[in-house]
Amino acid sequence: MPFHALTRRSWLGAAALAAATTCTGTAAWAQAAYPNKPIKVVVPFAPGGATDVLARVLAEKMAVGLGQPMVIDNKPGAAGIIGTDAVAKAAPDGYTLLLALSNSMLTNQFLYTKLPYSPEKDIAPIYQIAIAPLVLVAHPSVPVATGPELLKYIAANKGKVAYGSYGTGAYPHLAGAYMSQSQNADMSHVAYRGEAPMVQDLLGGQIQIAFASALQVKAHIDAGKLKAIGVSGERRMGTLPNVPTLGEQGLNDEAYRVAGWLAFGAPAGTPPAILERVAAEVRKATEHPDVAQRITAMGFDVQKSSPALFTAAMNKERPVWERLIKASGAKLD
Repeated sequence: MPFHALTRRSWLGAAALAAATTCTGTAAWAQAAYPNKPIKVVVPFAPGGATDVLARVLAEKMAVGLGQPMVIDNKPGAAGIIGTDAVAKAAPDGYTLLLALSNSMLTNQFLYTKLPYSPEKDIAPIYQIAIAPLVLVAHPSVPVATGPELLKYIAANKGKVAYGSYGTGAYPHLAGAYMSQSQNADMSHVAYRGEAPMVQDLLGGQIQIAFASALQVKAHIDAGKLKAIGVSGERRMGTLPNVPTLGEQGLNDEAYRVAGWLAFGAPAGTPPAILERVAAEVRKATEHPDVAQRITAMGFDVQKSSPALFTAAMNKERPVWERLIKASGAKLD
């Protein structure tokens, strides 16, 4: 009896081990086989914008290393929410990826009361491609040249200065609101439907200051039609190397030291090995000299990232953005 019981237990153990080995082998084979079909990259903005252009440049390079086509799928609307939500609800198999801005993957959760996805629970970070600092610019009629001078000016001209943004809750709105509050300046906020009309009104003097991308304002700065006061974030822009950061000028408040970014994400639950594989290909793509040069020309700062580094960066920034949005009073449905 003991002999038969032992034999039965041994047989069951051997069977379980064989099954586990088979499952592990199958999983490993499936993982090793990734990718075996085209990969869709959702860009939650319309074709032609900076994010879309960058997505296409990276996809072309990454497709070579992955051995499969990368198809760009533009899903614009609702400040990136529509496209990001589509990725959040997609199968976590590595065949649907997201290339988006920080609003989609981080700040929208503090701005929208009815966000259909949770950035923290539904999107897996893959790779922070580039930091997207902005340059604080002023109309030539504003008699200042530096950040500290601007703060004194808006405080001395309470209620007389207007700042622009390309949307409620976007960084130009949040930073401008913080600047106004910190100096008790009572500045007026003018929200535009996009950056281009904001810059046009800035050039025309309808607004006096704004945070804007180098892509939109560098030519106007070079032509003397706008004054560059300083750059947000921690480092100077490669495309505007002579413009100091606001931090360098003594404006060390966290509102001026954060910056938006562009990044890859995936549906939560995507296997870590797949996330690492995609991250490796993003890194290789951004290391191509022509790609790096193109990203820098857009006013972005190329990053060395990974799923772990990207997650750590978001964990550090999350409370800062939450405080900025709360202080601004911005809320959207």
